[in-house]
Amino acid sequence: MTSTKRVRKAVIPAAGLGTRFLPSTKAIPKEMLPVVDKPAIQYVIEEAARAGIDDVLTITGRNKAALEDHFDRNWELERALERKGDELRLQRVRKSANLGNVHFIRQGEPLGLGHAVLCAKAHVGDQPFAVLLGDDLIDERDVLLTTMIDTQQRYGGSVVALMEVPKDQVHLYGCAAVSPLAGAGEDIVRVDSLVEKPAPGDEPSNLAIIGRYVLAPEIFSALEHTEPGRGNEIQLTDALLTMAGRVGEPGGGVTGVIFRGRRYDTGDRLDYLKAVVRLAVRHRDVGADFRSWLLDWADSDEARVGGDGEDHLGH
Repeated sequence: MTSTKRVRKAVIPAAGLGTRFLPSTKAIPKEMLPVVDKPAIQYVIEEAARAGIDDVLTITGRNKAALEDHFDRNWELERALERKGDELRLQRVRKSANLGNVHFIRQGEPLGLGHAVLCAKAHVGDQPFAVLLGDDLIDERDVLLTTMIDTQQRYGGSVVALMEVPKDQVHLYGCAAVSPLAGAGEDIVRVDSLVEKPAPGDEPSNLAIIGRYVLAPEIFSALEHTEPGRGNEIQLTDALLTMAGRVGEPGGGVTGVIFRGRRYDTGDRLDYLKAVVRLAVRHRDVGADFRSWLLDWADSDEARVGGDGEDHLGH
C-alpha cells in the first residue's frame, strides 16, 4: 500500500536527562554538547533539512531552554560580528536559525520514547513523519533518511533503520526479525517482528534498530494503546510490533532499510569521544592539522603509556 503524502515533518525527542554525561549535563542539555564545533542536535536537524524536511518538532523537558536559544536569532551576537567584519562566523551563527521551522514542546513526564513521540500527535496530524534520535549522527555523505522516506512513499506503513551489529551487542538495542521483500533489493526488507533490548541468546537477528524512523500517523493510535514495557516506559518498538502485524490495514506494515554507511554514536562518553575524533579528522578547517597531530600523538610515549584512570586536571 503506497503512501500518497510525502514526509515533510520530523520529530526529535530531546527530553532525556543525559545522566551518562554528568556533570557536564547538570546545566547544559546533552543535545547541546559540541561535536567539534556544532552541538549534536544541529547535525540531526541539518540531516532533516537535506532530506527536504523543514518542519521540526523537538520534544524537550525542563532545563532545555538552551535548545530554543540555539535555533533562534541572536541579534546582539550577529551585530557584534557584523561590526568586526567576521562574515564567516556570522554565517555559521545564522545557519542554525535558518534550517527550517523548529518548534518545541515539553514531554512533561519521562515515560519513554513512545510517549515522547505521542506528544507530537497534534503537531503531526494525519501525515507520515520522521523521528530522528539525537544520539545517532549520520554522515552527510550518506542518504539514509531520504532512502527511508522514498521507501515509505513506495510501500506505505512505517519504516525503521536497521544496522548489523556484533551479536554480543544486540542486547543494547531494539532488534528486528526480517524477511525478503520481493523486488526490493537486499537492503530493503519486511519487518516481521521487533523486540526491545532482547536478553542475550533471545535476539532474532543481529539487525539493530538505530535512531531513524519514518512513521505512519496510525502509530499514534497504537501508542495510545501500548502498555508500559521495558523499564516501565511506553516503548516505540512495542507499538511498531503492533503495526507490523497489520499488513494490509491503513498505516500497517513495517519495512526495514539496512544501513551500511557511516554512523556516529554519541550515546555514551566513549562513543561520543570516538564520534568527535572521526568527524574532526574530516573537518574543513582543522581536519588536516588535527589528523597530523593525532598520528604523531599515537606514536608518542604518552599515548603508549595511557592513563591511570585519574583526572589530574580536576578531581
